[in-house]
Amino acid sequence: MRETASEGRTPVFAKLELTRMAQALASHAGARMDVIARNVANADTPGYRARDLSAFAEVYKSDSDMRATRPGHYSRSDSAAGPEIIAGGGAEAPNGNDVSLEMEMVKSATARQDHEMALAIYRATSGVIRASLGRNG
Repeated sequence: MRETASEGRTPVFAKLELTRMAQALASHAGARMDVIARNVANADTPGYRARDLSAFAEVYKSDSDMRATRPGHYSRSDSAAGPEIIAGGGAEAPNGNDVSLEMEMVKSATARQDHEMALAIYRATSGVIRASLGRNG
């Protein structure tokens, strides 16, 4: 029996797109945690400016605008470098450092939540795909 969108069910191909989006969200959250860790590590470095990544929605939209149909189909140097690093600090200290440990903790919690959500989505869609292939378990 073939499922249609009018029956309120999501086709397997839409689940694959959702899985791709979850993978991108997990990757973005991991990259953001790396930037946050660097900020915390440099919290006492004179002149260090805190950094952050562009929002996932902006990164995903810009990466979704152009899709390759096969490896090497197109080349974008900016997407290969990863998400754009932007300024993300608080008030500047007398030594020129603008890292706010409180702000970094909030950003870290947000990135962790994003990563956990991506993993939950991935697990759910993986189960649907396995079931559609007849592999239960």
